[in-house]
Amino acid sequence: MNPKILKDVIEYQDGAVVSKEILKTASGTVTVFAFDAGQGLSEHTAPFEVLVNVIDGEAEVTISGTAHTLSEGQMIILPANQPHALKAIKRFKMLLVMLR
Repeated sequence: MNPKILKDVIEYQDGAVVSKEILKTASGTVTVFAFDAGQGLSEHTAPFEVLVNVIDGEAEVTISGTAHTLSEGQMIILPANQPHALKAIKRFKMLLVMLR
């Protein structure tokens, strides 16, 4: 695989959330997401810790009822088995790493 610019791995789509898995192993996954403004992922839990790294735009990440605003270059860890949700304040892209 040739080097790529992370922001360019995925494109925004109007009114949608788009995802592209870029790596999958027995140890976990690495996925890039693009969210149009106002789009999000409803509250859910994951059985493993998840690293979210915002690579473009701005998002609200809620973990166990506490909201955090993240912008390009910021990251946060979503603890295993704790409810979390994401919403695009502006269009945003993120790199999501889930390790088992």
